[in-house]
Amino acid sequence: MLSPTIFKANDIRGLIGVPRAEWDLAGVRAVGAAFVRVFGLAGSEYVMGRDMRVTGAEVAEAFAAGARAEGAHVVDAGLTSTDALWYASGTLGLHGVQFTASHNPAAYNGVKFCLPGAAPVPAEALVELRDVAMGLDAGAGEALRQAQGTYRTIDVLTGYAAHLHSLVDLTGLRPLKVVVDAGNGMAGLTTPAVLGSLGLDLVGLFLDLDGTFPNHMPNPLIPENLLAAQAAVREHGADVALVFDGDADRCFIIDERGEVVSPSVITAMIAGQELARDPGSTIVINKITSRAVAEVVDALGGTLVVSRVGHTSVKAHMAEHDAIFGGEHSAHYYFRDFWGADTGMLAGLHVLAMLGHGGASMSELAARFAGWEASGEINSTVPAVEPVLDRVRAAFAGRGTIDDEDGVTISGDDWWVNVRPSNTEPLLRLNVEARDAATMAGLRDEALAVIRGGER
Repeated sequence: MLSPTIFKANDIRGLIGVPRAEWDLAGVRAVGAAFVRVFGLAGSEYVMGRDMRVTGAEVAEAFAAGARAEGAHVVDAGLTSTDALWYASGTLGLHGVQFTASHNPAAYNGVKFCLPGAAPVPAEALVELRDVAMGLDAGAGEALRQAQGTYRTIDVLTGYAAHLHSLVDLTGLRPLKVVVDAGNGMAGLTTPAVLGSLGLDLVGLFLDLDGTFPNHMPNPLIPENLLAAQAAVREHGADVALVFDGDADRCFIIDERGEVVSPSVITAMIAGQELARDPGSTIVINKITSRAVAEVVDALGGTLVVSRVGHTSVKAHMAEHDAIFGGEHSAHYYFRDFWGADTGMLAGLHVLAMLGHGGASMSELAARFAGWEASGEINSTVPAVEPVLDRVRAAFAGRGTIDDEDGVTISGDDWWVNVRPSNTEPLLRLNVEARDAATMAGLRDEALAVIRGGER
């Protein structure tokens, strides 16, 4: 059983193993078989990993059964963070499959894909994958032939940690106390391997792998999921906290006061470091990253490229422009030295290096990139997307430049408003930024009134 609703713009994600499930193990096998057909992998290897979700092992096994029935050879990395799977694809030069639903609740599972070298999968290939998988699922067993492909296991954690260490100068760090909140997700596996040898005073929160998420949901974009780390920073007098999402490809930063540092600020900080290392390089951001990043890139003589939101689009721009670094508002950070892919742990290492090699606190480092007030992402459920976007266009007509590339963006000299459909959920997302808090709040409230009930 497969519902077409599980096939998203960048990956697969849906309820499984529960009432109202959107796919089952037979559907997973069909996706595995379709994967081999669409990418021509009969007789070839692919590498796969999974996160700690309760259904992870059986989903991985079912997918592999479908893939092996089509003649693909499975290289199983077992429990991995998503960025460790990108590492495996990059080093082995294989197509990659990661079973994860990222920050979604426990009843969800999903699949992220990449081409060899952790390269993004084109959108049209994901559409073809959906169509072939739906056809196989309707065939009621076509993908259940006897396995033809082989199966072997590998360990990638040690190599992954060593590779990350090779990309950042971590020598001579001053003593740092660091809170790490894994949210019972995959950072609980990668944190000891990557951070354990750096001489840090680590305060670990929820490092045990538990796909039921008993402490808080693994979505650091929701403020309540940051409260434990904020409290731990204050309680322990820590210098910084790193908060990861479920599959550990995103990392949020909390300063020594227990205040959240905007991912756009982190993007600006790392962009500055990377441009200093490689002057004139390209930085990629998405449509709703703060203009603070553009100011840094312009000041340092870099080139800025703006992408649609989502890892598939950003990674494609990273490759096309040979960009040294990319960042999104959601705390996805992309590195040329990491095959252009996103890795929360490498971003965390860059932050620790900046802190550890200087005398400034995290809040002092972040303050250098102040000057813009942001609403944060505000979600609204609407009965139909396009009529609401039309209302937004009409409400802001004549007040700025309107761009329809990723939802609707209205840009003034010192402000912008973006309203876009979610890539993974039936929501409209609002983001607003302005030079001062009053202007931002006014634009935010006006846009929300339009989205949720018509113009004021």
